[in-house]
Amino acid sequence: MGSTTIAVPRKSPWLVAFIGVLLALAAILVQPPLSASAETTDDGQEVTDFYFGGVITNEDQPVEGVELSVTGNGFEGETETDAEGKWRLYVPEKDTYTITVDEDTLPDGVIVDASLLPEGTQPVSGTTASFEVEFGLTGTKILNLFLGEGERVTVTFIDQLASRLVNGLNFGLLLALASMGAALIYGTTRLSNFAHAEMVTWGGLVALVTTTFWQLPLWVGIAAAVIGGGLFGWALDAGIWRPLRRRGLGVVQLMIVSIGLSLALRYVFQYFIGGGTRQLPGASPEPIQFGPVSLSYIDLIAMGVSIVVILGVAWFLTRTRIGKATRAISDNPQLAAASGIDVDRVIRYVWILAGTLAAISGVLWGYFRPGVKWDMGMQMLLLIFAAITLGGLGTAFGALVGSLIVGIAVEISTLWIPSDLKYASALVVLIVILLVRPQGLLGRKERLG
Repeated sequence: MGSTTIAVPRKSPWLVAFIGVLLALAAILVQPPLSASAETTDDGQEVTDFYFGGVITNEDQPVEGVELSVTGNGFEGETETDAEGKWRLYVPEKDTYTITVDEDTLPDGVIVDASLLPEGTQPVSGTTASFEVEFGLTGTKILNLFLGEGERVTVTFIDQLASRLVNGLNFGLLLALASMGAALIYGTTRLSNFAHAEMVTWGGLVALVTTTFWQLPLWVGIAAAVIGGGLFGWALDAGIWRPLRRRGLGVVQLMIVSIGLSLALRYVFQYFIGGGTRQLPGASPEPIQFGPVSLSYIDLIAMGVSIVVILGVAWFLTRTRIGKATRAISDNPQLAAASGIDVDRVIRYVWILAGTLAAISGVLWGYFRPGVKWDMGMQMLLLIFAAITLGGLGTAFGALVGSLIVGIAVEISTLWIPSDLKYASALVVLIVILLVRPQGLLGRKERLG
């Protein structure tokens, strides 16, 4: 049998060259374009669409070589004024930032004149050269600074500690209002309610709409927020949580529902009021000095209201039949039901009380921040859970103690760490205490298995 020869067509050198050119062009076309190097200023700042700028003058003359810095939202930057006194600080996005003038670079005997600051700009407490500023509708914010004769303010560590302690107490009290309501919900239903943040936001929004949008007196707005908070808590239990409980959903399923409800409510709020921060009437009043401590009359009223409401809740839980039934359900819901307590009815009252407390906390939080925003409750949610866990799960008085510790720890921590990280200090305190006492400060030990 003879061998068979198969002829293989010979490749043309022109065809090979043509295919090579096509492959080279394809490689060039699919190669990602080289990113253009970001434009930078002479002092090394990356140019963005958002910046603060202005002029520093002394007796109508520009001041050269004054150093300024900006911090906030995890970002830091610095610059100095040019021969015309002009300066510009670029930031990555629109947010609230703190701008600080290095007083060591100012001429001798002069400071930043706080009385000539633009309207709505206030120095940070205890300084004359740091200002908290935020953007308006545009991506630029002009802050012209004028120098004048004066004495530079220096604050000792003890004075700073005293001021932070009082501010922490103020924050801890308003946090306690929200935490006690969430703790009562957990104690009676075992639900970790992630939508509690939106219950806080709801209180601030009702006050904002009533006073700012409808131009009604402030007392009407506060009353509407309190009543609206109670109705909101009632509606959530009647429309969602009670039907789900009757269907026998477990704790994990209910928690997942609360997460979804939180997201839905948050973006509904944003849809109706927008993404900006709006101020309640009388926000940012002139501070009153009590030695090293600077407080406004709103701070004093807020602390007084918080204490009165907390005492009222304590009286309700210890002296009334509903309050005693609430504590009994928290201890043992099956035994409480067997003893004749209407568990569903008591839980309904707990939701109304929790909604009312959250609404009051939301109004006070709107003044403390200051400002009302569509997601402002989320800034408190992690701290609420930390306070509840720290004090002992399911106990309102434990939530009160945990809130005071968290509030004070958050404010005092800014003496050593950047203010952007102050909320993380609450988690450090939580971890340390739980390592020593896992059941929380006022919680009871439970046997597993």
